[in-house]
Amino acid sequence: MGIWIVNASVVAAGSEVTKKHILVDGGVVERIVDAEAGQPDTAGHTVVDAAGKLLTAGLIDMHVHLREPGFEYKEDIASGTRSAAKGGFTTIACMPNTRPVIDTVETVKYVLDKAETEGIVRVLPYGCITKNELGRELTDFDALKEAGVIGYTDDGVGVQSAQMMKDAMAKAASIGMPIIAHCEENTLVEGAAVSEGAFARKHGLKGIPNESEAIHVGRDILLAEATGVHYHVCHVSTEQSVRLIRHAKQFGIKVTAEVCPHHLILSDEDIPDSMDANWKMNPPLRTPRDVQACIEGLVDGTIDIVVTDHAPHSAEEKARGMQLAPFGITGFETAFPLLYTKFVATGEWTLEFLVDKMTKLPAQVFGLPWGTLEVGKTADLTLIDLETEKEVNPEEFLSKGKNTPFTGWKLRGWPSLTMVGGQVVWSAE
Repeated sequence: MGIWIVNASVVAAGSEVTKKHILVDGGVVERIVDAEAGQPDTAGHTVVDAAGKLLTAGLIDMHVHLREPGFEYKEDIASGTRSAAKGGFTTIACMPNTRPVIDTVETVKYVLDKAETEGIVRVLPYGCITKNELGRELTDFDALKEAGVIGYTDDGVGVQSAQMMKDAMAKAASIGMPIIAHCEENTLVEGAAVSEGAFARKHGLKGIPNESEAIHVGRDILLAEATGVHYHVCHVSTEQSVRLIRHAKQFGIKVTAEVCPHHLILSDEDIPDSMDANWKMNPPLRTPRDVQACIEGLVDGTIDIVVTDHAPHSAEEKARGMQLAPFGITGFETAFPLLYTKFVATGEWTLEFLVDKMTKLPAQVFGLPWGTLEVGKTADLTLIDLETEKEVNPEEFLSKGKNTPFTGWKLRGWPSLTMVGGQVVWSAE
């Protein structure tokens, strides 16, 4: 018995929205027929009426923190994948800055086994570039690849040694794997909690300068050119970084990049004077000029994809205040509604543009076989209600982390059903 999703709105090339009936059977999209042809014969099948809702390929998030192993009080694979499913995500890539970090075959196996037994969406782990993310010795790239990692990153810290990064890139290139870089020059950020901008000046705080990110972006672009590696820049947040990546692409260097919703929507001028640490993330919120540069970079293709950098923390940790609380905000359950409400509903972006940045393009960047709604493809699907307006309420999150600066925001574009491999893993009803 399969599932007929009937009367669904589907966005096609050119942003044309058409009504379709989709048959899912055997874990794949079996048929797609025009709704104009009338109702299909659904006898013997489950029927999902998608009237008035958008159906897309399952959303893909290539930068998330599931916290397990080691920080299960913040999040675990079970809660994190449920939160992802509620946000419409069917494939997520988890960062290795756990405890222990994902720098051995055993830890990769632990994450994959947990995802298989307790997760409800597809989990793709990254492995560390350096052992214990200390920047001193490369991990065993070959063994980690064989174990199932999809790339290498020391996310959470930047690789400080240029020689170490060059060696990592050369090795990754030799085995056809990407390097994913958290770009941060440590000597410029120590003791700082917010960006070097209006909020820091107003409150007498040491700021994190834009150069701390851009210096590593520029260095790594040159190293990527020298080694031929696929180099992917994490959570771009500055105008300087956008400019460097744009220049690199013009010269044919194999560089791709990502940006988070909060760096497209918020600036340091939006941070409340209450010093609420739910507004503290790394990279920090930058200036309005940087926000505009990131938007323009995404629109012109300099920045390839959208990610959440979902980073849950406990309420107790965030209560320590702006200076002492850990960096990071949750992202799964608000990402699509935020971007749809801010950019699509206002006419700034097309619906097709946003959907592609969260489905097809992440798959293309990382060579994944998902991200498209086509006959014969895996039935990873997301149904989205574009009309109903709801307030962001962290207490309704399925994530253990309630740390978000978007509490109370009124948004549209809420996922209502998520299907992975033909199985419904989450539904609002």
